Amino acid sequence: MFKATCVAFALLFSLTAIGLYLYVGLHGFSARDKPAQLEQWLAKRARRLAIPPNIRNLKNPVSPTPLNLAQARDHFADHCALCHANNGAGNTVINSGLYPPAPDLRAGGTQELSDGEILYIIKNGIRFTGMPGWGGDGQENWKLVLFIRHLPALTNQEIQLMNAINGLEDKGAKAHSHATDERESKQHAH
Repeated sequence: MFKATCVAFALLFSLTAIGLYLYVGLHGFSARDKPAQLEQWLAKRARRLAIPPNIRNLKNPVSPTPLNLAQARDHFADHCALCHANNGAGNTVINSGLYPPAPDLRAGGTQELSDGEILYIIKNGIRFTGMPGWGGDGQENWKLVLFIRHLPALTNQEIQLMNAINGLEDKGAKAHSHATDERESKQHAH
C-alpha cells in the first residue's frame, strides 16, 4: 500500500512538472503577464519564509520625531520613490514593468508586516523581485521603517517637499528619460 502511494505521488509530481515545463516552454514566462493566483500565493509565502523568525519580533528603536520623519522622507524621495512613488502607492513608470510590482506601501500587505520584517526587506531585499538589498546602517534603515509606517498619513505638503527633491510628480514620464541633460530630455522623453 505504501509503495503504491509513493508511486502514485511520484507519477503525479512528474506529470505536473512535465505539464509546467511544456506550458512555460510554449507560452513563455514574461514579467508582463499577470501572475496566476497560485503564483501570487506562493510568492507571498516564499517572502515570509525568507525572513528569519527572530527578525520578525524586532521593534523600531527610532522615535517618530519631526526630524527623524523629515530625514526619512528625504531619503525615501531620493532613493525609494522611483519605484514606490512619493506617496508609496507604487504608481510609477518603472514599477509598471516590474514583476512582481512594488507593493502599495500604504496598504495592509506592507503595514501589517512587523517593524523587523520591513527592516529586513529594506536591508536585504527580496530575491526574484525588483527590490534590492540596500544594506546601510541601522539608524537610517529604522528611520525608513518609521516613514513607511507614516505613509498612510502623508500630507500634500510632504508630497510637495518630496517633489522638490526628485521632481517625479512634476516630470511625469520624463522622470524615466535616459537623457543626460534637459535639452535631450525634451527630445527623448518616454
